[in-house]
Amino acid sequence: MVIRPERLTVVDQDSFVVFLIGARVNKWWMLPILWAVSMASNRMMKELQSDPSSGLLSHESFGGRTSITVQYWRSLEHLHAWAHDKGKSHRPAWKQWAQRWGLTGAMGIWHETYVVQRGQYECVYQHMPAFGLGKVGELVDATGGLGTASQRLAAGTTVPDPASAAS
Repeated sequence: MVIRPERLTVVDQDSFVVFLIGARVNKWWMLPILWAVSMASNRMMKELQSDPSSGLLSHESFGGRTSITVQYWRSLEHLHAWAHDKGKSHRPAWKQWAQRWGLTGAMGIWHETYVVQRGQYECVYQHMPAFGLGKVGELVDATGGLGTASQRLAAGTTVPDPASAAS
């Protein structure tokens, strides 16, 4: 894990999907449900990571009482194709959740999907290893015409000419 000290951003990234998914433990004493959901989630992530054609670009996971996995997908079509494919691990895991544990209230599950159009985002990283979009897109210096969030958003889909950014 290389920590990059410079101030960086990602520009000119194609449209992509940000998918947030997670769970919340409501009844700690029902550990078998927590374990089963965790194992199913791990299986799904391993499956996605082993298949570059799935459309998953990158992901980050964070745990606690409420967990979250932030996923970056090539497109909404890729995300839906994987989620609905009967031969992939999501469908049986979802069926098991609904039939065995969905009504117990022991664990809540959630997700949110955001379709991000090219040029409609901004990001900055400093003293960070590759993270988030920085794992997906090309990192460039967040200086000159890309020095502030509003400048990065205004830049849209093009990288400013360093000569014009200095004026």
